[in-house]
Amino acid sequence: MATNGAQKRVVEKVLSWPGVTAAPHRFGGIEFRLGKRELGHVHGDQLVDIPFPKKIRDELVAAGRVEPHHILPESGWVSFYLKEPSDVDQAINLLRQSFDLAMKQRSHKSAVE
Repeated sequence: MATNGAQKRVVEKVLSWPGVTAAPHRFGGIEFRLGKRELGHVHGDQLVDIPFPKKIRDELVAAGRVEPHHILPESGWVSFYLKEPSDVDQAINLLRQSFDLAMKQRSHKSAVE
């Protein structure tokens, strides 16, 4: 299953956030980065993979918001399938959560240095 136009909507929204860049992902699709940190990547109109700290990943899986990563299920990565149009907004929200965590970590690093 896929949601037509999902990748385009995700890319447009995520690239509107400050400092985010996009590039081809090594396993296909488009990845989003904030500096050196990958925020996640989208595989066409059907799948978004996002890294989280393991604790947050476990909470998201337990709440039924995401599935463990389709290839690395024991990692902090999650997979979110774009099955219907409303899933696109949920995917964007998950990527925003990844972005917010990266920004928080970045500002913490700056404060320590």
